[in-house]
Amino acid sequence: MRLNSKGQVTIPAPLREKHGLREGDEVNVIEDGPALRIVPVDSSHTRGQRLVNRMRGRATTTMSTDQLLQLLRGE
Repeated sequence: MRLNSKGQVTIPAPLREKHGLREGDEVNVIEDGPALRIVPVDSSHTRGQRLVNRMRGRATTTMSTDQLLQLLRGE
């Protein structure tokens, strides 16, 4: 493998398949002495679930869910 100008490497397809890595999966790169390890991020949650968890509690509106739905639907 060769490091590109952005610091990226491509994990060979056979290794991605063997370890169940798919496009969009998140991984951590961990320093382990003189080596680097690529470790999947908590695979028990899907990418969508991780996004929802990050967004939860960030709303700044005082409107209720019903009011927001009416607004979005143009009712």
